[in-house]
Amino acid sequence: MKVILLQDVKALGKKGDIVNVNDGYARNAIIPKKLGVEATPKNLNDLKLQNKHADKVAQENYENALELKKTIENSKVVVKLRSGEGGKTFGSVSTKEISAAAKEQCGLDIEKKKMQLTESIKALGSYEVPVKLHPKVTAKLTVSVVEG
Repeated sequence: MKVILLQDVKALGKKGDIVNVNDGYARNAIIPKKLGVEATPKNLNDLKLQNKHADKVAQENYENALELKKTIENSKVVVKLRSGEGGKTFGSVSTKEISAAAKEQCGLDIEKKKMQLTESIKALGSYEVPVKLHPKVTAKLTVSVVEG
């Protein structure tokens, strides 16, 4: 019997796969536990429509990420950091502070988890912070750290 999996099943397949299983296994385990449904023409058509919709949503998310990338790369965020004599700074600039400054100065709502700082910013100057917007799209936000 052919079955369309509704969830990942160990040693059988992933969600959305069409697998061939024994009739008894399908009737007694897969279908009652809502792990899959029989591969009827109606269910196959539903699966096809769901895949089309998922592809369309993924494409829209990708296009939105590209637009946001352009906006981010045209923006500059200024963060103030206290410093003492000789340019020695107190503390560092975190992704939380950069996110708050971007929202306040540019109106950009960037999650701090999406910023990929290799190490914290501990000196005055200008830095480029990579922001992962989508698995295929990474923008570079210019952050200027000034004495304040």
